[in-house]
Amino acid sequence: MSKTIIRQIIEARMPRDGMAQTGIRGVQVFRATQAIPCAPAVYEPCVIAIVSGGKETVLDGQHHIYDSSNYLCCPMSMPVKAGTPAASPENPLYGIYIALDPRLMTELTLEMQASGSRIPAAEGHARGIRLARWDDGFQDALLRLMQLMASPADTAILGDARLRELYYAILKGEAGAFARQAFGPGNAIARSIAQVSTRLDEQLSIDDMALRAGMSRAVFHRKFKQATTLSPIQFVKSMRLNTAAMKIAGGMTVSEAAMTVGYVSASQFSREFKRMFGQSPRQWGDRHHPQLGLA
Repeated sequence: MSKTIIRQIIEARMPRDGMAQTGIRGVQVFRATQAIPCAPAVYEPCVIAIVSGGKETVLDGQHHIYDSSNYLCCPMSMPVKAGTPAASPENPLYGIYIALDPRLMTELTLEMQASGSRIPAAEGHARGIRLARWDDGFQDALLRLMQLMASPADTAILGDARLRELYYAILKGEAGAFARQAFGPGNAIARSIAQVSTRLDEQLSIDDMALRAGMSRAVFHRKFKQATTLSPIQFVKSMRLNTAAMKIAGGMTVSEAAMTVGYVSASQFSREFKRMFGQSPRQWGDRHHPQLGLA
């Protein structure tokens, strides 16, 4: 019943395809009624919940297909491919994108550890992203958050408190242990990823990244790949090229996109872009006209 009400709230807000702000910090709703093939994207720390239809996210060749039975948790910035391959007017996609505030997630993680209460252990070994079941805590907290959209005053006064409640439900749920690893104290890999995602225009050295993390190059490489499925070099390159692809699809020129993600040589950028995406940056721009994308 809660999911039906959440869908009705989104439907009333979204008369056409695209994404829309809710007025709640970091929370957007989206709708799609046409199939969109998986395309390069960069997920910042977030949770994506689907209330109708299905969505697909690909990380390092592994496909994660999810619908209203599972939500996606991505606690660290990740270069992915994402799309809505099954969306149609008969099977519309409705969902919510919730940005995860690292400061608040870390604060809640520390409070949970200090409370002495039993915290569920991780189930299996997730890397990069994880799907988690909609449990009652997550569903109820999400409904309470979305109901604020009916009143700007309620949103302004209660938004942060309801968002905190939802974060707590995520940390207690199936993806909780996975998320707490990213936001807990001492996670040097998560800090390295945060630095990379905000400094793509700089020349990043793996040795410098390892040094900042307080690890040898070999240990840093192993732990980084355990957390993300990608080596540090693969991760940095994927973040840069995915970001550039998104900028080009959004209307930025090829040369501007290359510069904003740290490429000095246009020829090197073109070679690496074509190697990853199978077409030159210019061909990519011609095929992907500026459009409003979905998370």
